[in-house]
Amino acid sequence: MYTGIIEHIGSVALAETTPAGLRLMIDPCGWAFDPRPGDSVAINGCCLTLVDPLDAHGGQMAFDAIPETLEKTAMGTLLAGDRVNLEAPLRMGDRLDGHTVQGHVDARAKVVVVDSTDGYRIRVQLDADLMRFMIPKGSVTLEGVSLTLAAINPEECWFEVALIPETLARTTLVDRKPGDQVNIEADMMVKTIVHTIEHMQRVVS
Repeated sequence: MYTGIIEHIGSVALAETTPAGLRLMIDPCGWAFDPRPGDSVAINGCCLTLVDPLDAHGGQMAFDAIPETLEKTAMGTLLAGDRVNLEAPLRMGDRLDGHTVQGHVDARAKVVVVDSTDGYRIRVQLDADLMRFMIPKGSVTLEGVSLTLAAINPEECWFEVALIPETLARTTLVDRKPGDQVNIEADMMVKTIVHTIEHMQRVVS
């Protein structure tokens, strides 16, 4: 589990296709977290498992993204040199400053507008199936960042988030531009409620 509060920005050292999918080598860029093989790390909101000790790769973190991950996320678009958002798993007793995030990306979506004329807003286009989990002033995880939905348009299937300067300084969202693919995780509580209601409606009918 995660909070969507980004702890550090790392860099992609290698993104290489393998028989298993994609091998990602991430330079933690001085991050204080010291994961061990088998530990989970959220990379741009996608929970991945560390596969080797850090000293096996000169301090870099090694992850394998399998075809299922590549199909559902934007991890396959990463290139060497790209900056990535990093978050360590939530520990029991930690403060929950963002919202409850699983690190299980629901889908990749496309940035369609970046507007910095009046504040800083990003508009993201979604599939209709995922749009039903977007509620006014609800939570969404975008590239691993816990954000509040500033505007939604269910008919045209898009939402907007408004970013404060602190978020722009501490995350990679400032790098996003129209056409970019991004990782989206809907609020777990909203998904649970919607699925429960839909299931009960099917049972009743």
